[in-house]
Amino acid sequence: MLTRTRFAPEEKQLLLRFWQSASGYWRGSSGWLGWFLVVLLIANVILQLLTQYGLNFWNRDFFNAVEQKNQPELIHQALRFVPLAGASIALDVSSVWVRMTLQRSWRAWLSSRLYDYWLKDDRYKRLRFIPGDSEAPEYRIAEDAKVATDLPIDLAVGLLQSLLTIATFIGVLWSVGGGLTIHVGGFALLVPGYLVVAVIAYSSLLATFIWLAAGRLTRVIEENKRMEAELRAIGTHLRESGEGKVTLAANTDGRHVIGAALKAVIHVWRIYCWQLMRMTLVTYTSLLITPVIGLLLCLPKYLAGMMTLGEVVQASAAFVVVQTAFNWFTDNYAKLAEWAASANRVASLLLALDQDQPPTP
Repeated sequence: MLTRTRFAPEEKQLLLRFWQSASGYWRGSSGWLGWFLVVLLIANVILQLLTQYGLNFWNRDFFNAVEQKNQPELIHQALRFVPLAGASIALDVSSVWVRMTLQRSWRAWLSSRLYDYWLKDDRYKRLRFIPGDSEAPEYRIAEDAKVATDLPIDLAVGLLQSLLTIATFIGVLWSVGGGLTIHVGGFALLVPGYLVVAVIAYSSLLATFIWLAAGRLTRVIEENKRMEAELRAIGTHLRESGEGKVTLAANTDGRHVIGAALKAVIHVWRIYCWQLMRMTLVTYTSLLITPVIGLLLCLPKYLAGMMTLGEVVQASAAFVVVQTAFNWFTDNYAKLAEWAASANRVASLLLALDQDQPPTP
């Protein structure tokens, strides 16, 4: 049940159905606000990148001054750090406001239309008689629609930032690191831009480990959400039967039914826990060793007198930045899986409602 690592055809259909409804926000009268906020986000990302670029060169100049024991230059660099840090903080804080404003606007638009589609013509009364995966529709609209509109914006901003970071700091690695001559036996091999080659190889290796460790995460998260929703639905049904609002089927043992649902939730949660543990093992190991790898790669040229201390720090910092950008996918694998699971649950509800009449939202 939980062994697939790629979207099945029906899952692709679900994502298409979700986008059919959710994309209306960007085309309708609300689109001008959305696109205006997108422009602000892009401008913010570019300004943050310029600030990060300035801080990278500040690292070089500061540690060169440390190596030279140049006190006046150290004071100058300390003063130079203040506006760079202030700009970085201000841009980061402002990006939170712009991003969350866009998320709130998109969520409000989509949730409003989902509620209209669910309640119009008393569809909510007939939904339980329609075949399909549509349990707990109120939760899907309130929670899954929120996740399905919040995460795409976070992910898109992160992806843009990563692409621009790679394009910018690859140049830093290439120019600062230069080439490295490796002597093997009686041969000398020149590796041009060796830090760039190293960061690409390291990032590819890390991505492979992540895929091997957590390739089933999307299915596990989706199954976990489905089981949790089923448990809530059973609990709600039992409460309503106790209040006399609904009648339980004959020979129904409420304790047995809810106990079985709880057991299923715990079983899937255990699988989810193991998937996250395996992924955390890889990502946290990378977090610890990546800065060290960047420094070790620079040591041969530093010890040979071909790099200053400031250039070592600058290059190792750029190595970490580029590696993080390259591994945007692996770092956000869990978020991608969570988004796909929530979007699928919203789409399943939409497809069930579509059977009552053709889709209109």
